Amino acid sequence: MTQVAGGVEPATLRRDEALGDDVWTLNFGPQHPATHTTLQLVLQVDGERVIGCTPHIGYLHSGFEKLGEDLNYNQYVVVTDRMNYISPIVNNVAWHHAVEKLFGIEITPRCKALRTIVAELGRIQDHLLCVGAQALDLGALTGFLYGFNEREPIYDLLEALCGARFTVSYTRVGGVMSDAPPGWLDNVRRYLRETLPPALRDFENLLVRNRIFIERCKGIGVISHDDAVNWSLTGPCARASGVRRDLRKDEPYLCYADNWDGRGAPAVKFKVPISYGGDVLARFQVRVEEIRQSAAIIEQVIDMMPEGPVNVVADAKATIPDKREIYFSIEGLIAHFEKIMTNRGWRPPIGEAYGAIESPTGELGFHLASDGGNAAYRARCRPPSFINYQCFPKLILGHQISDVVAVLGSLQIIAAELDR
Repeated sequence: MTQVAGGVEPATLRRDEALGDDVWTLNFGPQHPATHTTLQLVLQVDGERVIGCTPHIGYLHSGFEKLGEDLNYNQYVVVTDRMNYISPIVNNVAWHHAVEKLFGIEITPRCKALRTIVAELGRIQDHLLCVGAQALDLGALTGFLYGFNEREPIYDLLEALCGARFTVSYTRVGGVMSDAPPGWLDNVRRYLRETLPPALRDFENLLVRNRIFIERCKGIGVISHDDAVNWSLTGPCARASGVRRDLRKDEPYLCYADNWDGRGAPAVKFKVPISYGGDVLARFQVRVEEIRQSAAIIEQVIDMMPEGPVNVVADAKATIPDKREIYFSIEGLIAHFEKIMTNRGWRPPIGEAYGAIESPTGELGFHLASDGGNAAYRARCRPPSFINYQCFPKLILGHQISDVVAVLGSLQIIAAELDR
């Protein structure tokens, strides 16, 4: 037997006698590069046509949710970085958005603006990799390099903001770890105006008129509007099927809400890209347009950037004291010691809260139950990849083996978000 199916070893194929001589069982992943080494698909194929698919998850099990019941409300932010490692700063924002609902904290206007900027930078960061990897999985290495190269300046911006490039752990209960350094906002604006637009045009020109890319994507993995709703899909996967839902519009938060600064500031204006194709190509196009909309959002926030503190100073029970207070006052030192070195640091009210934001892959939410202790009594996550992945076995039926990577890449499945 010769090697088949895009590099899959012959040993992974076996004839399924129960279904007939022409039906074979094919293990697709977790070693296959398009499955990111942590996903396995057991395919039943009739020739090159897929007639059955069983996904297996659990190759990257870290107990993320259970850790949320052991670490305190600030410590857990380092775990959220590892959930969606493509845009970790968005996970930081989502976690503390839910925590602050539980505490009943209203963050400062400048903190809202900073969180909005970094959340949209994370969206650009995530979408650039998704559309680039979607091209790579179909054989377009140059397209991947065009998309991935523009992520590097975002890493530089995040490093200048908080000292870390990848796992940033930027947010805190009631604020962020530090304000933006001098000149940082100008560097963000320069990237959005000078670097990103021409690169995005080159990337589109490389692919949208490429006959091979279009034929590999158009009409493949179609999700209807009703199926998207019934499967509870969110994010670009839903909007590419005509579902008009975006939490930034439907349940506005941060600078997406009117009067976000308490002085009548208007919500940022942007369009929610919608497509009705429902296929791989539609999901690609929605993500590319969302990159442009995110750039426009960031520009507006920079123009409206308020002055003031980035951390809540009125509620000393919830926030860590400023470094100057820790170094130069005994009260600040004691407050810092109690929060960091003892179990008396964070004491939210007894109750429950659910907070969700519009992450690059869909609705990312955390449900927290508090017994008044220093850590959540129960912490549960609604990871969009875990929900969106449900539809894959249905989407791939009737398609060719070569279409598996196209459909999987268009869903932007982050393996760590499948961890339960």
